[in-house]
Amino acid sequence: MDLSVVVPVHNEGENIAPLLDEITAALDGRYAYEIIYVDDGSRDDTAARLAEARQRLAQLRVLTHARACGQSTAVRSGIRAARAPWIATLDGDGQNDPADIPRLLAVLTTPERAPRLVMAAGYRRKRQDSWIKRISSKIANGVRSRLLGDATPDTGCGLKVFSREVYLELPYFDHMHRFLPALIRRAGYDLVSVEVNHRHRTRGVSKYGTLDRLAVGIVDLLGVMWLQRRARVPESVEAGDVQA
Repeated sequence: MDLSVVVPVHNEGENIAPLLDEITAALDGRYAYEIIYVDDGSRDDTAARLAEARQRLAQLRVLTHARACGQSTAVRSGIRAARAPWIATLDGDGQNDPADIPRLLAVLTTPERAPRLVMAAGYRRKRQDSWIKRISSKIANGVRSRLLGDATPDTGCGLKVFSREVYLELPYFDHMHRFLPALIRRAGYDLVSVEVNHRHRTRGVSKYGTLDRLAVGIVDLLGVMWLQRRARVPESVEAGDVQA
């Protein structure tokens, strides 16, 4: 298997079928893949829509949280269950474009890839969000990049492709999905940002408030800075590799 696509969802019933159709259209015939939806305690018809989709899509797997645990926990549940070495994540609201997944995966699987390049992170240069979301995100990305040195213009983009093995090496905490580039670099690996398509939400409503994200973001930012200051990445050489 080449790729596991992990999609965390909370009350996204209207978006289940349309997004699944786009994922399969982007990947069918190109990769051996699976799709893992993690239903994070939804209270709408998300579970029913996923059950219907499983009847027609053999590659679809569904994990369910009995109660909402948050996006980072949902993503981690999906990655732990994944069978492929490469993970693609995208938001379940339909704003990320699955057609971009092959381009991100190609960056990581080309023979010329640098050995420590383990993530291709989506960059929404032309965001299709409200002006308040765009401004708050721009400020947050600027502050985060300056303080963490992650050299990533859009850490909040849900569309990313990365190594499952490396992800599972990273320290886990709630909201860690917003800091994956910084955590990747802290562990001694590299990543690249790739411009991706971003679309208007056409179904459902956003589950996240600007002030809610700001409050937890400040606390998490301080936590990641603490982790960075205590990071030690050794340069190890196996016996027999050193030339006399």
